[in-house]
Amino acid sequence: MEVRPGYKQTEVGVVPEDWGTASLLVVADCLDNVRVPLNEAERRSMQGDVPYCGANGILDYVNDFVIDDDIILMAEDGGYFDEYASRPIAYRMRGKCWVNNHAHILKAKAGYDQEFLFYSLVHKNILPFLASGTRAKLNKSEMAKIVVPAPPTEAEQRAIAKALSDVDALLMGLDRLIAKKRNIKQAVMQQLLTGQTRLPGFQGEWEVKHLGDVATFHKGRGLPKSSLTPYGAEPCIHYGELFTHYPEDIETICSRTNDSAGAFRSAANDVLMPTSDVTPRGLAKASCVQLDGVILGGDILVIRCDSKLVFGAFLSYTIRHQEAQVLQLVTGTTVFHLYGRDMAKLVLSLPSVEEQIAIVRTLTDMASELTALEARRDKTRALKQGMMQELLTGKTRLVKPEAANV
Repeated sequence: MEVRPGYKQTEVGVVPEDWGTASLLVVADCLDNVRVPLNEAERRSMQGDVPYCGANGILDYVNDFVIDDDIILMAEDGGYFDEYASRPIAYRMRGKCWVNNHAHILKAKAGYDQEFLFYSLVHKNILPFLASGTRAKLNKSEMAKIVVPAPPTEAEQRAIAKALSDVDALLMGLDRLIAKKRNIKQAVMQQLLTGQTRLPGFQGEWEVKHLGDVATFHKGRGLPKSSLTPYGAEPCIHYGELFTHYPEDIETICSRTNDSAGAFRSAANDVLMPTSDVTPRGLAKASCVQLDGVILGGDILVIRCDSKLVFGAFLSYTIRHQEAQVLQLVTGTTVFHLYGRDMAKLVLSLPSVEEQIAIVRTLTDMASELTALEARRDKTRALKQGMMQELLTGKTRLVKPEAANV
């Protein structure tokens, strides 16, 4: 492939002509000599507030340290090497910490910016440098052969690192906000689904009933995964999608099929649950389908509610919230099952249908806000990935070449 004017081909790809490249241990010191592994008993005997670090992050906290500095820790073994594009193979620690022997300790030398070094390594493909075996390992001798880009001045390195650091700060802020909103939603669910807090305009006692008093139970039929097709004539739900695709309230169907012979079809307000899984907790999932005529596959328990007494989405929220009670109804040892005759025993507290609908709307609004924040975070992550590709190769320059050489 032709290299555009002003650029050159190097071991790290195409970079500007005024950029260099360098072997990792030419631009960074390796401080592995301070590492000391501690077993679990040793860590228990020295509990404190100093991070104890391993290949992929903080593992524990102890009362002493082996280093007090701004360092980069890069996995020696046990790292996310195969997933380098989406998961970090290095992380930074600032201040006191204890490091075990599963992470290399790196510190940029004078003339090379520490933060730029971190961003050059965090998602780098180092698979060619790993020793093969039962556990892939990055030996120090091979780590020395890793090549990183070297912009001509620390000023340019710092400018690149600052731009990427700003995006990381935005991502951290979004992560904190999402965690806060999730906690608030969980607290609101606890209050609203148990009647501890009532929405304005509603009062009166809730009725306690068994699910079998207000619903009938059915099973989906057929629909092997091989029959799913993006352009099928009929909307359908495969039981596996209840684990991975659908929340408490299903408004849009993601799969289609042409296999409609003998199909079992939904009625709006049906609540769907998987009937088998390798873990019991997976069965405490419920989703309300709001559409008539959707083909429902085998291994789906269909709870058909009396619409005068139960709003389906309220039931699906309640089932997920009452996970502990649902798990008591699960049977099996190797493969776990959930049957309609057992779910009929589930104890429910039910307000009026009008209040159920109002509660679901409140929770759905909160879920929509969370979804929007998560989408914003995903877009920001994609933006960061694009920025790293542009900035760490010099395809986009933040410092003019002539200024960089001053």
